Amino acid sequence: MKRVVLLALLVVLLSLIYRAIIPPPPRSCSTAGVPSQTPKIKLRDGRNLVYKEYGVPKNIAKYNVIYVHSFGGSKFEASLIIPQAIEELGVYFVSFDRPGYGKSDPHPKRSFKSLALDIEEVADQLELGNKFYVIGFAMGAHFVWGCLKYIPHRLAGAALLAPAINYWWPGFPSNLSKEAYDKQLIRDQWVYKVAYYAPWLMYWWNTQQYFPGFSVITGEFKLSQKDLKIAYSLDEMQLQQAYVTQQGEFESLHRDLIIGFGKPEFDPMDMKNPFYNNDANIHLWHGVEDGIVSVKLQNFIAKKNPWINYHELQDAGHLFPCGDDSIKYDIWKALLNHEKK
Repeated sequence: MKRVVLLALLVVLLSLIYRAIIPPPPRSCSTAGVPSQTPKIKLRDGRNLVYKEYGVPKNIAKYNVIYVHSFGGSKFEASLIIPQAIEELGVYFVSFDRPGYGKSDPHPKRSFKSLALDIEEVADQLELGNKFYVIGFAMGAHFVWGCLKYIPHRLAGAALLAPAINYWWPGFPSNLSKEAYDKQLIRDQWVYKVAYYAPWLMYWWNTQQYFPGFSVITGEFKLSQKDLKIAYSLDEMQLQQAYVTQQGEFESLHRDLIIGFGKPEFDPMDMKNPFYNNDANIHLWHGVEDGIVSVKLQNFIAKKNPWINYHELQDAGHLFPCGDDSIKYDIWKALLNHEKK
């Protein structure tokens, strides 16, 4: 009898553990119900990506640019980094909900490579030409490394704005990455460890009540004084939160953490210049006062990749792309006018 009771208790316990660590399936967000005025693309594998257009009409544009949104962002985020002179620059600018975000279908096998190929297919279906520009912010810029790795032949240029960093990239000297890692909030250090060592625990870690979750999800991350001023003006972004995670947090936020901070798909510091004739214009921008992503590690990456134009902003934090219009304009002019270091 005792054996039967123990077996029953074990089954119940395993069931509870399974429920705790296995994320629920993404909530249905069929684009069949998306209003017809909301443009979408059906990819070759059947997934839908929903997108939004900015700037001048495509048929009169001088430049075609694709935007890759940040962690917790969406296609609407692009409006925050556009300078007032976007039409004067002659830019057609398109942003899309990354897989699992907003109304874009999830991709359980999402990776740096799959997202780069999605971006290439977006460009092809929208007929943006053989070459186009890419801009990414924070986690979005992190994924732009995938474009440089997998589709460099399609790029006229790229701007990486405060890109996230994987502390496990092997190209970092161990003392340098440890110094930067130790400066992160303890709660975030644990999330990075879960992403690397036990990604199957990511859902549980960010939904359990025993330990604090990832600070960017809970809204308790470190911001500089300059960032705080910018953050207070980002109501437009905050209002989109329900839209961003409408399919659930796992396929959007948690999967980002697993891909971005888990076992590296590749190391940007191992990359050779893919633009042999300097026929693309690559820029990396970072604020010295960034409290989320280490400027020291960013500086090291830039030195390992001298073919990238590196801009270190002395009086800026993490949110500089959403701040002063003059900085936004500088970013766009540098990218589109092929300014050199």
